[in-house]
Amino acid sequence: MAAIPLNLLLEKGTDFDATFNIQNEDNTTPLNLTGYTAAAKMKRSYYSTTSTDFIVDFVDRYNGILKISLTNTSTSALDPRRYVYDIVLTSPQSIKT
Repeated sequence: MAAIPLNLLLEKGTDFDATFNIQNEDNTTPLNLTGYTAAAKMKRSYYSTTSTDFIVDFVDRYNGILKISLTNTSTSALDPRRYVYDIVLTSPQSIKT
């Protein structure tokens, strides 16, 4: 599954969430996320050594829907600027995408 650039807008001091519909490589059918794990984080740059972890929830594994979120406490600690983020999915066969 190819990465697709998507800008997110977070407001300092507020709760944040974003929902993603993950597709198979054909980009027409949802990826069944049963058995997958996920991790998501944001950093100041790709080379930063410190990061902020998102909370990841699988909303509907069968239909490939997951949500990332940050609490208002987490967004309060962020400096206003641009960040980069990654969502990494790990398949039941331990393949990371």
